[in-house]
Amino acid sequence: MKIQCPVILHPMGLETKIKRMPGNPGVYLIKDAGGRVLYIGKAKNLRVRVRSYLRPQGDGRAHVRLLMARAKDIDWVITESEKEALILENNLIKKHRPRYNVDLKDDKSYLTLKITTREEFPRLEATRRINHDGSLYFGPYSSARDLRATVELINRIFPLRRCSNRDFKLRTRPCLYHKTSGCKAPCVGMIGVAEYQAMVDEVILFLGGKSGKLLNRLGEEMKRASTEHRFEDAGLTRDRIRAVKLTLEKQQTQSMNPIDRDVIGWVREGAEAQAAVLIVRSGAVLDQRGYYMDHLVDDEAGVVAEFIRRYYREDRIVPAEIIIPCDLGEEEELTQRWLSEKRGKKVRLINPKRGEKVAILRMATENAQTLLTERRKSKVGYEKALEELRDRLGLASVPARMECFDVSNTQGALPTASMVVFTDGFPDKSAYKRFAIKTVKDSDDYAMLREAMTRRFARTGPGWEKPDLLVVDGGKGQLSAALAALEDMGVTIPAVIGLAKARTIPGTAEPLKSAERIFVPGRKNPIIPPRNSSAIFLLQRLRDEAHRFAIAYHRKRRGARISASKLDGIPGVGDKRKKALLRKFGSIKGIIKATSAELAQATGISEKLAVEILDHLNTNSE
Repeated sequence: MKIQCPVILHPMGLETKIKRMPGNPGVYLIKDAGGRVLYIGKAKNLRVRVRSYLRPQGDGRAHVRLLMARAKDIDWVITESEKEALILENNLIKKHRPRYNVDLKDDKSYLTLKITTREEFPRLEATRRINHDGSLYFGPYSSARDLRATVELINRIFPLRRCSNRDFKLRTRPCLYHKTSGCKAPCVGMIGVAEYQAMVDEVILFLGGKSGKLLNRLGEEMKRASTEHRFEDAGLTRDRIRAVKLTLEKQQTQSMNPIDRDVIGWVREGAEAQAAVLIVRSGAVLDQRGYYMDHLVDDEAGVVAEFIRRYYREDRIVPAEIIIPCDLGEEEELTQRWLSEKRGKKVRLINPKRGEKVAILRMATENAQTLLTERRKSKVGYEKALEELRDRLGLASVPARMECFDVSNTQGALPTASMVVFTDGFPDKSAYKRFAIKTVKDSDDYAMLREAMTRRFARTGPGWEKPDLLVVDGGKGQLSAALAALEDMGVTIPAVIGLAKARTIPGTAEPLKSAERIFVPGRKNPIIPPRNSSAIFLLQRLRDEAHRFAIAYHRKRRGARISASKLDGIPGVGDKRKKALLRKFGSIKGIIKATSAELAQATGISEKLAVEILDHLNTNSE
């Protein structure tokens, strides 16, 4: 891979620089005047692709003009092939998170069900991470409730072991699950490897949607058990058959083609788009996920192709078929090859023109339209809230960027502060910041707030723009601390307020007419909006998000200190070995679950020391 980044930038205009770009495949990065990456794209021919953005009549899209109006510089990376450019583009987007690239607003990990097939006696595990460890993964499941229901059903029909590997090795007698027919007790040899594996194969057929094969197999097992006069086993198998049939009857949305596929419904209006992904497994629609995108600059095929790459970039299960809303043009072959490599088998991208696939794509598209409509309704509500906030605070314009600070500590221990940002009424999580308080030793919330704000406003540049409205969680004291910090830094903010819970009327338990009070500088009494105020609802969301973010960071720091202390006092275990253990097993709980042989695989840990570590942790565990 060759990197091309010209050194002399200012004397050379953007158009001149683009003309000098090579005709190789590669990745380009469009930047603003501050050097912030606005957009990242890949191209088979860098010069031809990027020049299309400069044609005055060649691209009339308003969002492209908006991007190029802000563009002041461009860098590029030459790659050996278009496929290498695709991989680099993905990595750079993940690193820089450009404003005008596809950003999945609901890009969260989903639960999957894992069967540890490499173990002699496999078990089921719920996980959000797919590792290339030889195990089989099924799902995804949109909620823990759905996953628990599936696991409970499987355990009722197919009694696999439920204990951890450590408990499995140490157990000397069957557990309670065995007594309730919930486990065959392989831990004490009450079922052989071959018989247990046959049950695992049935679970795989069940989760894989191979209901016909599973029922045939169970039917043969029941006949064989009956012929051999094993009537109790035959009865248990008969019950399994009934349970499987009952489960299949509950599937409501069926397809004539029992293939695994994802269906991408798509609605785009200008620079905004909404996707609805239907998860179809063995012909049954199991789930739907919605994703909203904005600031889009590419054409339809390019945006959909980028969405597909972003969606499957993480450890998501790639199905055999993906129904797409449009032809991807020159992007299709490359994207299909990339997906096939991720899956390990061929993946087909299909833009159907007729038949059953058109019907399910239409359903996905209707869902996408509904999601976009609902989002727009919500967005209108936030616009009204911002307008009300402008009027109540006497601002010249609506506060497009709002910041809120909160502090969290336990009697002064491990104090932390959070800063959350809402842009146009919506959380902008990429701009959230958190601070470990360094200079305040006592439980002084005001001093902690001043330190956090001083450190925040000492920063400038991309990502640290000044807010239109600054909110602190608290009343007059917190507001005074915030104003003092701003004065010390010489920073001016259009509006600074404190938001505090309302008190009751003196001498009574009757609350004031609002759940919140807004404190503003220079005013003795707080503003008390009505309970149905859109503005106060928005401020509550902002404050609650800052509170959640601060507490989460405080708990993380407290948990890290508690975890580290449990390894203290073990002879031979210093900082390096602590880090090696925590790096390998993730937590103290992970270390305790491991065997001494597994601990000995960590750097610097001998078998003798591994035994001593486990003895110490088990002795001192709560």
